[in-house]
Amino acid sequence: MKVLLVGEYNRSHKFIKEGLVALGHEALVVGLSDGFKKVDVDLEIKHKYSGWFLKKTRTALFKIFKIDLYSNSVKNQILKLKPKLSGYDIVQFISESSFICQPETEKAIFDLLNSWNGKSFLLSCGTDYPSVQYAMEKKFKYSILTPFFENRLAESNFSLGLKYITPAFKALHDHIYNQIDGVISSDLDYYIPLKDHPKHLGMIPHAINTDQIPFSELKIKDKIVIFHGINRNNYYKKGNDVFEAALELIKAKHSEKIEIIRVESVPYATYIKAFDAAHILLDQVFSYDQGYNALEAMAKGKVVFSGAEHEWLEYYGVPEDSIVINALPDAEAIAKKLEWLILNPEELLNISKNAREFVRKEHGHVTCAQQYLDKWQGS
Repeated sequence: MKVLLVGEYNRSHKFIKEGLVALGHEALVVGLSDGFKKVDVDLEIKHKYSGWFLKKTRTALFKIFKIDLYSNSVKNQILKLKPKLSGYDIVQFISESSFICQPETEKAIFDLLNSWNGKSFLLSCGTDYPSVQYAMEKKFKYSILTPFFENRLAESNFSLGLKYITPAFKALHDHIYNQIDGVISSDLDYYIPLKDHPKHLGMIPHAINTDQIPFSELKIKDKIVIFHGINRNNYYKKGNDVFEAALELIKAKHSEKIEIIRVESVPYATYIKAFDAAHILLDQVFSYDQGYNALEAMAKGKVVFSGAEHEWLEYYGVPEDSIVINALPDAEAIAKKLEWLILNPEELLNISKNAREFVRKEHGHVTCAQQYLDKWQGS
């Protein structure tokens, strides 16, 4: 089978491709390199308007003439790549806005790729209309919109994804859902909003190639090392302010027992290497499940603070605090969990091993790739 994977977010499609190839299929990833993260893709769509002057020019032209140079550039690149992007049995889009273009351009690109290939599917693994609308209706106990509801982020902040519930993006959502053969969710944060949708084919956990991620057994000699990686663009959305408040609390009580490593907005490869020396990784607060950064850290054997809500515990049938620590939007609660681990280092060793085994079992790229094949072929 030939599979075209459109768009990239962290390494979602890269690992699915590697699983498909291991199963004897052909796959190609086309997309942006995911901003500063610099994620590898097979065919990169260049962002030609990221420099200061070109960005200003683009903004001015759009304000005056409603012409978006970036969107036009992306569409033209796709058209020139038609021979390489045609004739696939399956095409799967990473999101409703795979190239971060204007909605009318995303619609045009979707229509082109859809017409050049066989069945089409959507992977819901980032902000989109269903997840943002669900959060806006406050159906989650907390979500990426919680900082917005608490007046800590302006409505204009792009990290909230509020653009996806505007009329133009809602129209794009409707157009895509009318055309696709199905949508697949990648974790509980996207599964829950889509659970009862007629096009939803179910959840396939984020694929991780654990063969490429060596497990390193934790060695605790002196201090417990805590890693906090910050993406400044998503600072409040990820709950970095909550983590920083928790770290201040724990430093006040146990400064002699801990070391804190803090990095900000670094490329993906640098980020992954930076937490090698850590025992604990602080990932994100406002989620029910883990994303790629958390899972790769867990695969390495780190003890991760991320989403692990009751819905996640029930879905996988695992005990609380045995694989990952649920990071509540409460600095004191996080500090208490940190203190528990600092004072009971044997728990770190147990969770570390459990985390690696969980990722290997539930997120293995070959197992996940087979699940994709089953859903694609069954639709």
